[in-house]
Amino acid sequence: MSTAEPMILVEGLRKQFGDFVAVAGISFDIARGEILGFLGPNGAGKSTTIRMLCGLLKPTEGRIIIDGIDVARDPETLRMRIGYMSQKFSLYQDLTVTENLRFYGGIYGLYGAALTERIRFALEMSDLTMHPDTLVSDLAGGWKQRLALGCAILHRPRVLFLDEPTSGVDPLSRRRFWDLIQDLANGGVTTLVSTHHMDEAQYCNRIVLIDRGSIVAFDTPGQLKLRSLGGQLLRVDCSAPDRAMTVLRNVPAARDIAIFGKSLHVLVDNAASATDAIDAILREHGITEANVTRIDATLEDVFVRLVSAGNAQASAGAGR
Repeated sequence: MSTAEPMILVEGLRKQFGDFVAVAGISFDIARGEILGFLGPNGAGKSTTIRMLCGLLKPTEGRIIIDGIDVARDPETLRMRIGYMSQKFSLYQDLTVTENLRFYGGIYGLYGAALTERIRFALEMSDLTMHPDTLVSDLAGGWKQRLALGCAILHRPRVLFLDEPTSGVDPLSRRRFWDLIQDLANGGVTTLVSTHHMDEAQYCNRIVLIDRGSIVAFDTPGQLKLRSLGGQLLRVDCSAPDRAMTVLRNVPAARDIAIFGKSLHVLVDNAASATDAIDAILREHGITEANVTRIDATLEDVFVRLVSAGNAQASAGAGR
Protein backbone atom coordinates (compact mmCIF):
# COMPACT_ATOMS: atom_id res chain seq x y z
CA MET A 1 0.00 0.00 0.00
CA SER A 2 1.19 3.54 -0.71
CA THR A 3 1.79 5.93 2.21
CA ALA A 4 -0.10 8.90 0.70
CA GLU A 5 -3.89 8.91 0.77
CA PRO A 6 -4.92 6.94 -2.32
CA MET A 7 -7.52 8.00 -4.84
CA ILE A 8 -8.86 4.44 -4.90
CA LEU A 9 -8.75 2.06 -1.94
CA VAL A 10 -9.97 -1.53 -2.26
CA GLU A 11 -10.04 -3.78 0.80
CA GLY A 12 -11.08 -7.44 0.88
CA LEU A 13 -13.19 -7.18 -2.28
CA ARG A 14 -15.07 -10.39 -3.01
CA LYS A 15 -17.78 -11.32 -5.50
CA GLN A 16 -19.52 -14.68 -5.55
CA PHE A 17 -22.16 -15.89 -7.99
CA GLY A 18 -23.72 -18.94 -6.35
CA ASP A 19 -20.85 -21.37 -5.78
CA PHE A 20 -18.55 -19.55 -8.22
CA VAL A 21 -16.07 -17.09 -6.72
CA ALA A 22 -15.30 -14.48 -9.39
CA VAL A 23 -13.24 -12.19 -7.14
CA ALA A 24 -11.64 -13.72 -4.05
CA GLY A 25 -11.02 -11.00 -1.45
CA ILE A 26 -8.52 -8.73 -3.25
CA SER A 27 -6.99 -5.52 -1.87
CA PHE A 28 -5.05 -2.77 -3.66
CA ASP A 29 -4.77 1.00 -3.93
CA ILE A 30 -4.25 3.53 -6.71
CA ALA A 31 -2.56 6.88 -6.14
CA ARG A 32 -3.90 10.17 -7.52
CA GLY A 33 -2.87 10.57 -11.14
CA GLU A 34 -1.54 7.02 -11.36
CA ILE A 35 -2.12 4.60 -14.25
CA LEU A 36 -2.72 1.11 -12.89
CA GLY A 37 -2.67 -1.81 -15.31
CA PHE A 38 -5.04 -4.69 -14.60
CA LEU A 39 -3.77 -7.86 -16.28
CA GLY A 40 -5.01 -11.41 -16.29
CA PRO A 41 -6.31 -14.24 -18.48
CA ASN A 42 -9.93 -14.46 -19.59
CA GLY A 43 -12.21 -15.14 -16.65
CA ALA A 44 -9.66 -13.89 -14.10
CA GLY A 45 -12.09 -11.38 -12.57
CA LYS A 46 -10.93 -8.14 -14.20
CA SER A 47 -14.25 -6.96 -15.63
CA THR A 48 -16.17 -8.05 -12.52
CA THR A 49 -13.80 -5.99 -10.36
CA ILE A 50 -14.13 -2.92 -12.57
CA ARG A 51 -17.92 -3.14 -12.51
CA MET A 52 -17.85 -3.24 -8.71
CA LEU A 53 -15.53 -0.24 -8.60
CA CYS A 54 -17.95 1.69 -10.82
CA GLY A 55 -20.88 0.84 -8.56
CA LEU A 56 -22.55 -1.24 -11.28
CA LEU A 57 -22.24 -4.50 -9.35
CA LYS A 58 -22.65 -4.99 -5.61
CA PRO A 59 -19.77 -6.80 -3.87
CA THR A 60 -20.42 -9.88 -1.78
CA GLU A 61 -17.86 -8.58 0.71
CA GLY A 62 -15.30 -5.81 1.00
CA ARG A 63 -14.95 -2.04 0.90
CA ILE A 64 -14.31 0.40 -1.96
CA ILE A 65 -13.40 4.05 -1.35
CA ILE A 66 -12.97 6.27 -4.42
CA ASP A 67 -12.07 9.96 -4.04
CA GLY A 68 -13.28 9.77 -0.44
CA ILE A 69 -16.63 8.23 -1.41
CA ASP A 70 -17.79 4.89 -0.04
CA VAL A 71 -19.09 3.27 -3.22
CA ALA A 72 -21.62 1.08 -1.38
CA ARG A 73 -23.15 4.03 0.46
CA ASP A 74 -23.18 6.70 -2.24
CA PRO A 75 -22.96 5.22 -5.76
CA GLU A 76 -24.84 8.12 -7.39
CA THR A 77 -22.31 10.74 -6.26
CA LEU A 78 -19.52 8.44 -7.39
CA ARG A 79 -20.87 8.11 -10.94
CA MET A 80 -20.51 11.85 -11.57
CA ARG A 81 -16.82 11.69 -10.64
CA ILE A 82 -15.80 8.69 -12.72
CA GLY A 83 -15.60 7.83 -16.40
CA TYR A 84 -16.19 4.29 -17.61
CA MET A 85 -15.38 2.73 -20.96
CA SER A 86 -16.79 -0.78 -21.13
CA GLN A 87 -15.24 -3.81 -22.80
CA LYS A 88 -17.99 -3.87 -25.41
CA PHE A 89 -18.26 -0.88 -27.71
CA SER A 90 -21.03 1.25 -26.21
CA LEU A 91 -21.62 4.10 -28.67
CA TYR A 92 -24.65 4.37 -30.94
CA GLN A 93 -23.73 3.24 -34.43
CA ASP A 94 -26.63 5.02 -36.16
CA LEU A 95 -25.78 8.42 -34.64
CA THR A 96 -23.04 10.77 -35.79
CA VAL A 97 -19.91 11.58 -33.82
CA THR A 98 -21.39 14.84 -32.50
CA GLU A 99 -24.77 13.28 -31.75
CA ASN A 100 -23.10 10.65 -29.58
CA LEU A 101 -21.15 13.34 -27.73
CA ARG A 102 -24.31 15.40 -27.17
CA PHE A 103 -26.17 12.33 -25.90
CA TYR A 104 -23.49 11.43 -23.37
CA GLY A 105 -23.09 15.07 -22.38
CA GLY A 106 -26.79 15.16 -21.51
CA ILE A 107 -26.40 12.05 -19.35
CA TYR A 108 -23.72 13.86 -17.37
CA GLY A 109 -25.83 17.02 -17.03
CA LEU A 110 -23.89 19.15 -19.50
CA TYR A 111 -25.85 21.76 -21.49
CA GLY A 112 -25.38 24.99 -23.37
CA ALA A 113 -21.93 26.57 -23.53
CA ALA A 114 -20.42 23.97 -21.17
CA LEU A 115 -21.49 21.12 -23.44
CA THR A 116 -20.29 22.94 -26.56
CA GLU A 117 -16.86 23.48 -25.01
CA ARG A 118 -16.55 19.85 -23.92
CA ILE A 119 -17.62 18.56 -27.34
CA ARG A 120 -14.94 20.74 -28.92
CA PHE A 121 -12.38 19.31 -26.48
CA ALA A 122 -13.47 15.72 -27.20
CA LEU A 123 -13.30 16.22 -30.97
CA GLU A 124 -9.81 17.68 -30.73
CA MET A 125 -8.59 15.03 -28.30
CA SER A 126 -9.86 12.19 -30.49
CA ASP A 127 -8.63 13.90 -33.69
CA LEU A 128 -12.17 13.89 -35.11
CA THR A 129 -12.59 17.62 -35.75
CA MET A 130 -12.88 16.91 -39.49
CA HIS A 131 -15.56 14.22 -38.97
CA PRO A 132 -18.22 15.61 -36.62
CA ASP A 133 -21.09 14.50 -38.87
CA THR A 134 -19.75 11.03 -39.71
CA LEU A 135 -21.86 8.11 -38.59
CA VAL A 136 -20.12 6.05 -35.93
CA SER A 137 -20.78 2.92 -37.99
CA ASP A 138 -18.52 4.40 -40.70
CA LEU A 139 -15.55 4.99 -38.36
CA ALA A 140 -12.55 2.67 -38.20
CA GLY A 141 -11.92 0.81 -34.94
CA GLY A 142 -9.24 3.16 -33.66
CA TRP A 143 -11.44 6.24 -34.23
CA LYS A 144 -14.34 4.57 -32.44
CA GLN A 145 -12.22 3.83 -29.39
CA ARG A 146 -10.97 7.40 -29.20
CA LEU A 147 -14.51 8.70 -29.52
CA ALA A 148 -15.63 6.34 -26.74
CA LEU A 149 -12.86 7.74 -24.55
CA GLY A 150 -13.99 11.27 -25.42
CA CYS A 151 -17.54 10.41 -24.31
CA ALA A 152 -16.23 8.89 -21.06
CA ILE A 153 -14.35 12.06 -20.07
CA LEU A 154 -16.85 14.72 -21.21
CA HIS A 155 -17.71 15.59 -17.61
CA ARG A 156 -14.06 15.88 -16.53
CA PRO A 157 -13.98 12.79 -14.28
CA ARG A 158 -11.28 12.52 -11.64
CA VAL A 159 -11.13 8.74 -12.07
CA LEU A 160 -11.25 6.72 -15.29
CA PHE A 161 -11.98 3.00 -15.70
CA LEU A 162 -11.09 1.44 -19.04
CA ASP A 163 -12.02 -2.21 -19.57
CA GLU A 164 -9.82 -3.60 -22.38
CA PRO A 165 -10.18 -0.37 -24.38
CA THR A 166 -7.83 -1.37 -27.22
CA SER A 167 -9.17 -4.86 -27.88
CA GLY A 168 -9.24 -5.48 -31.63
CA VAL A 169 -7.45 -2.23 -32.47
CA ASP A 170 -4.34 -2.07 -34.68
CA PRO A 171 -0.93 -1.35 -33.05
CA LEU A 172 -0.67 2.24 -34.33
CA SER A 173 -4.12 3.12 -33.00
CA ARG A 174 -3.28 1.45 -29.69
CA ARG A 175 -0.17 3.61 -29.38
CA ARG A 176 -2.19 6.75 -30.12
CA PHE A 177 -4.82 5.72 -27.57
CA TRP A 178 -2.16 5.29 -24.90
CA ASP A 179 -0.79 8.74 -25.69
CA LEU A 180 -4.24 10.07 -24.79
CA ILE A 181 -4.28 8.11 -21.52
CA GLN A 182 -0.84 9.47 -20.63
CA ASP A 183 -2.03 13.03 -21.32
CA LEU A 184 -5.02 12.53 -19.02
CA ALA A 185 -2.78 11.11 -16.27
CA ASN A 186 -0.45 14.09 -16.62
CA GLY A 187 -3.53 16.25 -16.00
CA GLY A 188 -4.23 14.40 -12.74
CA VAL A 189 -6.76 11.78 -13.86
CA THR A 190 -6.41 8.49 -11.99
CA THR A 191 -6.80 5.57 -14.40
CA LEU A 192 -7.35 1.84 -14.04
CA VAL A 193 -7.05 0.02 -17.36
CA SER A 194 -7.42 -3.69 -18.05
CA THR A 195 -5.62 -5.17 -21.02
CA HIS A 196 -4.48 -8.43 -22.62
CA HIS A 197 -1.57 -6.72 -24.40
CA MET A 198 1.66 -7.20 -22.45
CA ASP A 199 3.38 -4.32 -24.28
CA GLU A 200 0.68 -1.93 -23.01
CA ALA A 201 1.53 -2.78 -19.41
CA GLN A 202 4.84 -1.00 -19.91
CA TYR A 203 2.94 2.30 -20.03
CA CYS A 204 1.46 1.77 -16.54
CA ASN A 205 2.96 3.05 -13.29
CA ARG A 206 2.08 -0.19 -11.53
CA ILE A 207 0.49 -3.50 -12.49
CA VAL A 208 -1.96 -5.82 -10.78
CA LEU A 209 -1.79 -9.36 -12.15
CA ILE A 210 -4.99 -11.22 -11.29
CA ASP A 211 -5.70 -14.90 -11.85
CA ARG A 212 -8.71 -16.97 -10.69
CA GLY A 213 -10.05 -13.95 -8.83
CA SER A 214 -6.89 -13.44 -6.73
CA ILE A 215 -3.97 -11.04 -7.04
CA VAL A 216 -0.76 -12.94 -7.79
CA ALA A 217 1.50 -9.91 -8.30
CA PHE A 218 1.32 -6.15 -7.66
CA ASP A 219 4.28 -3.90 -8.45
CA THR A 220 5.90 -1.66 -11.06
CA PRO A 221 6.68 -3.25 -14.45
CA GLY A 222 10.41 -3.07 -13.73
CA GLN A 223 10.17 -4.71 -10.32
CA LEU A 224 7.88 -7.44 -11.61
CA LYS A 225 10.40 -8.38 -14.28
CA LEU A 226 13.25 -8.22 -11.77
CA ARG A 227 11.70 -10.24 -8.93
CA SER A 228 8.86 -12.43 -10.12
CA LEU A 229 10.77 -15.04 -12.11
CA GLY A 230 13.26 -15.89 -9.35
CA GLY A 231 15.96 -16.89 -11.81
CA GLN A 232 17.58 -16.12 -15.15
CA LEU A 233 16.15 -16.59 -18.61
CA LEU A 234 17.51 -18.34 -21.67
CA ARG A 235 16.04 -18.31 -25.17
CA VAL A 236 16.41 -21.45 -27.26
CA ASP A 237 15.98 -20.90 -31.01
CA CYS A 238 15.55 -24.06 -33.04
CA SER A 239 13.46 -25.54 -35.84
CA ALA A 240 11.66 -28.04 -33.57
CA PRO A 241 10.61 -26.16 -30.40
CA ASP A 242 7.97 -28.76 -29.43
CA ARG A 243 10.52 -31.59 -29.54
CA ALA A 244 13.12 -29.46 -27.76
CA MET A 245 10.62 -28.69 -25.01
CA THR A 246 10.02 -32.42 -24.44
CA VAL A 247 13.75 -33.03 -24.23
CA LEU A 248 14.44 -30.15 -21.84
CA ARG A 249 11.75 -31.22 -19.38
CA ASN A 250 14.23 -33.89 -18.25
CA VAL A 251 17.02 -31.35 -17.62
CA PRO A 252 17.32 -30.50 -13.88
CA ALA A 253 18.67 -27.02 -14.66
CA ALA A 254 15.51 -26.10 -16.61
CA ARG A 255 13.11 -24.96 -13.87
CA ASP A 256 10.39 -23.80 -16.23
CA ILE A 257 9.89 -23.88 -20.02
CA ALA A 258 7.45 -21.94 -22.19
CA ILE A 259 6.99 -21.64 -25.96
CA PHE A 260 7.21 -18.12 -27.40
CA GLY A 261 6.57 -18.28 -31.14
CA LYS A 262 9.30 -20.47 -32.64
CA SER A 263 11.51 -20.15 -29.57
CA LEU A 264 11.58 -21.52 -26.04
CA HIS A 265 12.09 -19.42 -22.92
CA VAL A 266 13.81 -21.50 -20.26
CA LEU A 267 14.04 -20.39 -16.62
CA VAL A 268 17.27 -21.45 -14.89
CA ASP A 269 19.18 -20.59 -11.71
CA ASN A 270 22.43 -19.76 -13.48
CA ALA A 271 22.45 -18.90 -17.19
CA ALA A 272 26.20 -19.33 -17.63
CA SER A 273 26.32 -22.94 -16.44
CA ALA A 274 22.92 -23.96 -17.83
CA THR A 275 23.66 -22.77 -21.38
CA ASP A 276 26.24 -25.50 -22.07
CA ALA A 277 24.13 -28.19 -20.37
CA ILE A 278 21.07 -27.34 -22.46
CA ASP A 279 23.05 -27.17 -25.68
CA ALA A 280 24.64 -30.55 -24.94
CA ILE A 281 21.39 -32.36 -24.16
CA LEU A 282 19.76 -31.00 -27.30
CA ARG A 283 22.68 -32.21 -29.40
CA GLU A 284 22.44 -35.65 -27.80
CA HIS A 285 18.86 -35.83 -29.09
CA GLY A 286 19.75 -34.75 -32.58
CA ILE A 287 18.74 -31.09 -32.27
CA THR A 288 22.04 -29.68 -33.50
CA GLU A 289 20.98 -26.32 -34.91
CA ALA A 290 19.79 -24.84 -31.58
CA ASN A 291 21.03 -21.45 -30.45
CA VAL A 292 20.93 -20.79 -26.67
CA THR A 293 21.27 -17.18 -25.47
CA ARG A 294 20.70 -15.25 -22.25
CA ILE A 295 17.84 -12.71 -22.46
CA ASP A 296 16.12 -10.22 -20.18
CA ALA A 297 12.68 -11.13 -18.94
CA THR A 298 9.61 -9.42 -20.43
CA LEU A 299 6.26 -8.88 -18.77
CA GLU A 300 4.93 -11.69 -20.94
CA ASP A 301 7.48 -14.02 -19.31
CA VAL A 302 6.30 -12.88 -15.88
CA PHE A 303 2.66 -13.33 -16.88
CA VAL A 304 3.19 -16.86 -18.25
CA ARG A 305 5.31 -17.91 -15.27
CA LEU A 306 2.90 -16.68 -12.57
CA VAL A 307 -0.26 -17.93 -14.27
CA SER A 308 1.36 -21.31 -14.96
CA ALA A 309 2.38 -21.57 -11.30
CA GLY A 310 -1.20 -20.79 -10.30
CA ASN A 311 -2.55 -23.45 -12.64
CA ALA A 312 -0.12 -26.00 -11.20
CA GLN A 313 -1.18 -25.20 -7.64
CA ALA A 314 -4.86 -25.44 -8.59
CA SER A 315 -4.29 -28.82 -10.25
CA ALA A 316 -2.39 -30.10 -7.22
CA GLY A 317 -5.18 -28.93 -4.93
CA ALA A 318 -7.84 -30.59 -7.08
CA GLY A 319 -5.95 -33.87 -6.97
CA ARG A 320 -5.95 -34.12 -3.18
